[in-house]
Amino acid sequence: MTTETDLIRNIALVGHQGNGKTTLAEAMLFRAGVVTRPGRVESGNTVLDTQPEEHDRTQSLTLGLASFSWGDYRINLLDPPGYADFVGDATTALRVADVAVFVIDGVSGLQVNDELLWQVAGERSIPRILFVNKMDKERASFDVVLAGIRDHFGSGVEPVDLPVGEASAFTGVADLLTEHVILYDSGSANTSDELPADIADREHEQHEHLVEDVVEIEDDLLSKYLDGEDISVAELEHALRAGFAAGSLWPVLCGSAVDAIAVDRLLDFVCRIAPAPSEVPGIEVHGDGVAEMRGDGVAKMRGDGVAEVGCDPSGDPLAYVFKTQTDEYVGQVALVKILSGTVHADDVLVNQRTGAKERLHNLLRVLGSKHTAIDTAEAGDIVGAIKLTDVSTGDTLAPIGSSLTVPPIVHRRPVYGIAVAAESAGDEDKLATALAELVSDDPTLEVTRDSETHQTVVRGAGDVHVQVALTRLKRRYGITLQTEPVKIAYRETLLGTVETEGRHKKQSGGHGQFGVATVRFEPLPRDEGYEFVDETRGGVIPKSLIPAVGKGIAESMGRGGRHGFPLVDLRATVLDGKHHSVDSDDFSFRMAGALALRAAIDKVGTLVLEPVDHVEVTVPSALQGDVMADLGRRRGQIEGTEPAGDGEITVIASVPTSEVTDYPVALRSMTHGRGRLALSFKCYQERPEPR
Repeated sequence: MTTETDLIRNIALVGHQGNGKTTLAEAMLFRAGVVTRPGRVESGNTVLDTQPEEHDRTQSLTLGLASFSWGDYRINLLDPPGYADFVGDATTALRVADVAVFVIDGVSGLQVNDELLWQVAGERSIPRILFVNKMDKERASFDVVLAGIRDHFGSGVEPVDLPVGEASAFTGVADLLTEHVILYDSGSANTSDELPADIADREHEQHEHLVEDVVEIEDDLLSKYLDGEDISVAELEHALRAGFAAGSLWPVLCGSAVDAIAVDRLLDFVCRIAPAPSEVPGIEVHGDGVAEMRGDGVAKMRGDGVAEVGCDPSGDPLAYVFKTQTDEYVGQVALVKILSGTVHADDVLVNQRTGAKERLHNLLRVLGSKHTAIDTAEAGDIVGAIKLTDVSTGDTLAPIGSSLTVPPIVHRRPVYGIAVAAESAGDEDKLATALAELVSDDPTLEVTRDSETHQTVVRGAGDVHVQVALTRLKRRYGITLQTEPVKIAYRETLLGTVETEGRHKKQSGGHGQFGVATVRFEPLPRDEGYEFVDETRGGVIPKSLIPAVGKGIAESMGRGGRHGFPLVDLRATVLDGKHHSVDSDDFSFRMAGALALRAAIDKVGTLVLEPVDHVEVTVPSALQGDVMADLGRRRGQIEGTEPAGDGEITVIASVPTSEVTDYPVALRSMTHGRGRLALSFKCYQERPEPR
């Protein structure tokens, strides 16, 4: 029996920026009758680009969802940004989709982000279709683009369409499975088995190649073909579907999103060939070691507390919040994939992160910024939910008493930062709340407070990512921001061992202040911190006042050395001192300790320590030399290289933090977007004196 789950198709449109993904989504909605006229990205009137920042930049900047019907099928279309800074949203889309449609530019061919996202999809083993778009543009060439795709992705790339004409003469496609031609005129499609004379011979040849490749997928079909028997379209399609699901075959179609040519063909093909949620491997969950849920879709827990939850509408409900977005009218909208069971409006599930119960007051069918209330959602469906108490991207909603949790997506640590502050002191508390909500919606952002530089730093994948986040923050919360570059947390340490006396004496009538401390200061090895030692004898300083000396030294270290940076890696040994039975107190000896340190700094001086980052840069092997030379110019020490697979190499180096603050932007320019960067703090080292 066919269920609603069997008729769901969860599709992610992915690809490089400018390939026409959002325009293709508009064409799909137009062909499905959802909109009467396709919107245009340039005009800011598309269904999926709903944010003002997207209209200003005329590009997608956040993950969009459009749910609509196509015949008997329910299509949940995920449209993530194509710009490299927002790869986190594309990764998220590929986590919840069951099929990826790669939209390829018919003029430019494969581009950087197409290749990077292909790797991501491959790691998840998600079935992939390629749609060569813009076949109506001048200089578009299906053959050239197809050759480039095959060169990069291998022999599994299989065209199932041929264009009828190219550039301004592009009018439709020839279906290599059925050998029918679909021609478009003024928006209407006409199907015929009479191929145009100029492509008939080529079409027959390509059809034979397709048959030869597809029959190899199934042994029975191959035997039938070798015996000279006819292979029906249904048999070909069945084998094609099997190869597609197994990841050994990647169909290639073509069309024009702007003119909605062959878009209906793409939708039909996806519905027939792509797997339903119930046909894909279940999602991995973590739990306490027992199979807790009803239904046939839950594998038994392994000993390591890991199991696989299949998409079973009759099982217990389990849902994954893959994205949260803020709507100016309804507040936070949680985009949720139902992994198991059937969820009803007003059901109560537990947020496994907080342990709190969440009532699903409203379930929504999502179409960009438009929402329609629904009563139920079956396993495999993607819906919206509002009025939840406390959910964030990556949360798992499970039945009461369950321990099952979906592991969150692990994104690359953000590497580009800007320091922010509220212009108005009254907005400081509001800023902290706003930044927390921003990170809740987009976990690829990171907000930190540096205790040494006293800066609040917002970090993202790149400069565009951070600027968009701050623009969104200003618009949503009405906070006027000040921004500045991230300061480098330099430190200082003493240049040598020295013994000094700190003397604090103040007498102005009545009770005075008196404290004398003799202290030996020694620099310690890197990252040893601060060590205070008492070697006094004979009660020269009362035991109760000795800690005050150490406290005064520590406070003075925090105020900075000769260059104004905090002092570190220091041992202070108090050797001798003097006190007065009436005038000595805690404050007096704190001052004595501080004065002893200032005297030590004046005597031996300090050297500046700078933070150093561990840097890993992954690039195509051909760019290895350029990267190593550039890191050398940044005072980097190359520590080695490691193969990264697929013709890439990872360069490992130690580089001063001050030299890599702009490196994410520079690396993207130098490698044309092919470089990937990972940064982490490594150590402090002596900073060379400026020349």
